[in-house]
Amino acid sequence: MTPTHLPGQVDIPSLPEQTGDTPGSPAPLEHFNTALAEDIQHTLLTCLRSHHWARRITDHRPYPDLDSLLAASDEAAYDLTQGDLAEALAGESLPVLPEGAYSAAHMALSAAHAAYETKFGHVFAICLDGVTPSETANHLLTTIRSRLTNDPEEERVVTAEELRRLARGRLIDALRGAGL
Repeated sequence: MTPTHLPGQVDIPSLPEQTGDTPGSPAPLEHFNTALAEDIQHTLLTCLRSHHWARRITDHRPYPDLDSLLAASDEAAYDLTQGDLAEALAGESLPVLPEGAYSAAHMALSAAHAAYETKFGHVFAICLDGVTPSETANHLLTTIRSRLTNDPEEERVVTAEELRRLARGRLIDALRGAGL
């Protein structure tokens, strides 16, 4: 049974086809394609803490465009084993509430996190792309409570999808922010 609360596809904007910030510097994707494998893997591990995922993306370079890189990232995330997922989840931190959230929301979220970790044995992973700061607390609490009703296999599928979405967003941020 597929849970009805699985996130839909998110339209990810493409990076502009241009050179880097300084004259003569390579475009982010060109740099990604030509940088040392060790450097790229280090960057990729900040996106998703799975060595298998990072090696797979690195080993398939060069990518002709951003869409190809993102497709490879998605495919590698879909192919993560249970051990790969455990490794990635071990590197995830709990989502946090925005500044100024009521203490009751913090307490409720802490209790929900504890219940989640007790039931599933790992941190709660969620991609908050597209959620406004004013909606974050409600979205987090609603989603974690909903996911607590999943059986372990359903939750494994949802968690893997959330990790894929997190990796995709972080990869785009890394390309934009670090000149990669």
